[in-house]
Amino acid sequence: MTDATLYDEDFVAWSQQQAEALRAAARTGSNHLLDWENLAEEIESLGISEKRELRSHIRRVIHHLLKLEHSRATEPRQGWMESIDDARAEIELVLETSPSLRPYVTTAIAAEMKHGVRLAVRDLEKYGAADPAAIARIHATTYTPDQILGDWFPEEPKP
Repeated sequence: MTDATLYDEDFVAWSQQQAEALRAAARTGSNHLLDWENLAEEIESLGISEKRELRSHIRRVIHHLLKLEHSRATEPRQGWMESIDDARAEIELVLETSPSLRPYVTTAIAAEMKHGVRLAVRDLEKYGAADPAAIARIHATTYTPDQILGDWFPEEPKP
């Protein structure tokens, strides 16, 4: 795969490859007047920002899935579902642009569960909708990559 193709096919893999190439060129003593290490770090940071974006969208899906699953509120449910759909579309776009991030999804979900739980508990407590049993259930909830990335929604809680 050529660099141009890799750039178009998987941005994160390209940015990692380019950062490594710049560092290798710096080690061989290239006579080009470039700030090799900082260039490599900047290119590498582009890939890191893709990971950060993926995690942010995963956190939003978790946050709103938890509220859908554990809140009895009826009015904001449609907004939460729309937010989940939007975040899933953004995740899909990130993974299309950088398919090398797909294996990272499970790690990102595990890392973002605690943040999503914290946000959901805070929101539900703010509106008096979280008793200790509900908070315990929220903390015990986990989601699979299929639930996060697919079109799954939890059943509405019973009144």
